[in-house]
Amino acid sequence: MLRKMNYKTYLLCLLTVLLTNCSTQIKKDSLSLVEKEMTPNQVNKDWLFWRGPTGGGVSAQSNLPDSLSANSLLWEYAIQGGGVPVVAGGKAYQFGYYGVGNELQEALVCFDASSGEVLWERLHSDFISDIVYNRYGVGAACIDSATGNVYFQTSPGLLIGYDSDGNKLWERSLMEEFARLTFPNGRTGGPCVDGDLVIIHAITANWGKQGPARDRFYAFDKKSGDLVWSSTPGITPKDSSFSPLTFEDLPGGRRVFYSGTGCGHIVCIDARTGQALWRFQMSYGGVNSGVVIHEDYVIAVHGKENIDSSNIGRMVAIKKPKNLPSLNEDLIVLNKDSEVWRNNSIEAFTSSPVYRDGRLYVTIKRGELVCLAADSGEEIWTLKLAPDQVHASPTWADGKLYVPMFDGRVSVVKDRGNEAEILSQMQLEGSCLSAPSVAHGRVFVQSKKKLYCFGTSKTAPAFISHKKDQNFSSKVPFSLQVVPAEFSIKSGSALPFTVYSLNKNGKRIEEVKEGLTWEKWIPPTAKVQSVVDAEITSNGVLVASKDAKLSAGALRVSNGKLFGITRGRVLQDLPYSENFETGFTLSQKSSDQISFSYAPLSWLGARMRWQIQNLNGNMVAGNTLDRVLFQRAINFVGHKDMANYTAQAEVMTDGDRRIKSNIGLINQRYIFALIGNSQKLEVVSNYDRFRHSVPFSFKTNTWYHLKTRVDILKGGTGMIRAKAWLKGEAEPSDWTLEASHINPHLHGAPGVYAMSPQSKKKVYFDNLLISYNN
Repeated sequence: MLRKMNYKTYLLCLLTVLLTNCSTQIKKDSLSLVEKEMTPNQVNKDWLFWRGPTGGGVSAQSNLPDSLSANSLLWEYAIQGGGVPVVAGGKAYQFGYYGVGNELQEALVCFDASSGEVLWERLHSDFISDIVYNRYGVGAACIDSATGNVYFQTSPGLLIGYDSDGNKLWERSLMEEFARLTFPNGRTGGPCVDGDLVIIHAITANWGKQGPARDRFYAFDKKSGDLVWSSTPGITPKDSSFSPLTFEDLPGGRRVFYSGTGCGHIVCIDARTGQALWRFQMSYGGVNSGVVIHEDYVIAVHGKENIDSSNIGRMVAIKKPKNLPSLNEDLIVLNKDSEVWRNNSIEAFTSSPVYRDGRLYVTIKRGELVCLAADSGEEIWTLKLAPDQVHASPTWADGKLYVPMFDGRVSVVKDRGNEAEILSQMQLEGSCLSAPSVAHGRVFVQSKKKLYCFGTSKTAPAFISHKKDQNFSSKVPFSLQVVPAEFSIKSGSALPFTVYSLNKNGKRIEEVKEGLTWEKWIPPTAKVQSVVDAEITSNGVLVASKDAKLSAGALRVSNGKLFGITRGRVLQDLPYSENFETGFTLSQKSSDQISFSYAPLSWLGARMRWQIQNLNGNMVAGNTLDRVLFQRAINFVGHKDMANYTAQAEVMTDGDRRIKSNIGLINQRYIFALIGNSQKLEVVSNYDRFRHSVPFSFKTNTWYHLKTRVDILKGGTGMIRAKAWLKGEAEPSDWTLEASHINPHLHGAPGVYAMSPQSKKKVYFDNLLISYNN
């Protein structure tokens, strides 16, 4: 009996084990099936970037509302702007702004996508930008498909990464680190994540070889924020551009993206290395629309003057070159021979086209939605939707086009072949400047006043991480990549570099740690021969001593056959002073025949805007008047994290009864300036946000002393102070100007400022001194 019981028990245990193993394997197979089926599908259902999953304003979503109306409206939220919402799982993120006047702040807001509940928000004030009126929040955040982290760029150029809970990962100040320019239109655009990179598009006037103002693309490591590469594909810009990026994997394993530029070009860039591959000029002004891809064509549109006629606007199909430059080869400049077709009746200033099944859909200046054949550019049908159109783009999803217009009306349109049918129309509060986004059964539309969400109230599935496969066409090293590719190191600190080997397609093979040789390096073409005041160790660590001076230069690393380059600046701790009496050789000649030396290489953006010259036997800095583009100078000489300091200098302006210039200093993201025509001392952060002045009478061609200071008080408010007096006289005990700021800037790089209207009257400064407050 005991044996029988043991045998039965044995059989029962064996059956239990078999069933358990079978159940476990079923679960594993099911999980594997879910991962294989849901992961790419989930990414398709998310809207992670400005132009959606495909980069062309198209989504594979289904079961979306045919009518945008009060009945399908799920929720709305009062946030201003012209940005495109991005969505990952159950969270939606919007780049917009709150308030007006002095209280205006841009915001990144995270919502529960099904309810509209605000989960968290991060606010940022404008500083030293040219943005006028309320032209903020024009762009989009982006989400990393692998981590769910979100990245966005504020209008004055703060590039910030957050995790999905709102914890800051890193922050870069593009204005204070790369001399990013701002423009009155405020078109900021948005970053995008591609693999391990966060890529942005901006016009910068950096230092050294990158000193001239150009359209540039920058790629940052998404984890650390270190710069991986920068690219300068175009010529001198005539306009700003916030054209989004469109990516493509080419046969053979190369990954590229296409974008428009402020110099009127469509450019192709290697997404992994930043190498400029080709460009095609469409217009004299900026190209702001994104491009779409049809087979071997890159199709683009613009709303500026054409290069071969006085007509405004054109849509063009560009034939992609069969062979691209290999690494380190020059870019290809395409001409009219690469043009497949053109349509001169399409004028779209910033509205991006949508591509679907061989058809193009675009909203144009006349307020029409136009459908064209991608093969020929011929118009198939045209639908009048509004009096005019400026920025917003259509979105295609679930067999429908969601089309917002400048007058605030949003239409749902069905392509019926040779004609279009309007399924519904709804008037929103405020103009529409951006494209709708769609995700998980919902349609999101931003007007200048509110964010609207239409569709299902069902809870969206949780965010699912999706990583791209790392398949290598070759593991043979072709070049070395140094990270960071550009650096700013404070005196008294150290910076380690990482070196990667790349294959011929720019893919990282592995980190290289052995067999490397480091050296300070001066490029053969450098106009200013300079090295950083720091030492590079044999294992790739740059060390700047506490007394290291403000300096700039390049480093070169090699392993015998291959090499890589990085460049950067040592930013001296305070005090910092410059009287221009030593170290400057007047070997250059300006257009007005003045002998001069270039400004210190380490001054951000100064090479094209300042010249060191002899003025009445005294060495001073004077601004350049070669081009109207350089009539204003904003140049930084310190680290973006500096705070609690005093900046002062001797300053002088030129002018006559009709035109006088302005001269000033930058202190902690405030500009302090003597305004010639108005005869006043003024402090601004943005002219429409924070601006205060007092009358101050001063003469042209006469030296004055300007002193500035920013104090953060116990309650958190700021006291912004400045004083000016005639050189040689005693310093006044009282501040000439004092202004309180409720939301003060807590830190910011020191710098110099000048404004010569129409580039006619010069300004000068001397004896610059920046020191910590006592």
